[in-house]
Amino acid sequence: MKLSGRVALVTGAGRRVGQAIALALGERGMRVAVHYHGSGDGANETVAKLGRGGGESRTFKADLSQTGSHGPLIDQVVAAYGALDVLVNSAAVMVRTPFGEVTAEQWDSMMAVNLRAPFFLAQAAAAHLRKASGVIINIADLAAFESWPAYVPHAISKSGVVHMTKSLARVLAPEVRVNAVAPGTVLLPEHWSTQADERLRQTTPLGRTGSPADVSATVIFLLESDYITGETIIVDGGRHIR
Repeated sequence: MKLSGRVALVTGAGRRVGQAIALALGERGMRVAVHYHGSGDGANETVAKLGRGGGESRTFKADLSQTGSHGPLIDQVVAAYGALDVLVNSAAVMVRTPFGEVTAEQWDSMMAVNLRAPFFLAQAAAAHLRKASGVIINIADLAAFESWPAYVPHAISKSGVVHMTKSLARVLAPEVRVNAVAPGTVLLPEHWSTQADERLRQTTPLGRTGSPADVSATVIFLLESDYITGETIIVDGGRHIR
């Protein structure tokens, strides 16, 4: 796929990895729909940065945890830009939930945003993406391939994203390609300590943590690689092989 001039919707683009992906796509000439829910200031910052680089973007607010929010978001983006070529499902909830303390509300929140929303966004966008020979990129997580005792619901939701990626790739082929990126330690949770950061560095085969740019570079690779579909690329410095 040639990216310049294409339209991309990036969910959760007001902060962290989602913001980095939106900026990377804009740098390559894509028109970026910047989705946000609670990070309005961050979304505006994303749009401002893209504008300073000469990019075209605008914000779209939606609570993806709510049933019925997905179709209207897709409709708004298509109405604004006249097309939709790329859907990046980046919005996610990651909450520490030790086994024995998990509440039904926490479970439902994570499943709604991390798993249900990407599926229904893909379903709502499918006709537009088929018309454009487009691409879906799902942001999974290393947790889908490991056992993290304090993040079991999160890991289950991201495991579902990996399976969903394979299933949607089969369902939407040959018009639409669907792939995923599973980041490892590219951006630590805000409440983590410097000691935790150092421990992760020491136990990562490449001897360092990554950055959001490592994820966005992989997204670009998958967008431009026209013969890859149904795959999840782990971007973790080798932690899954340690």
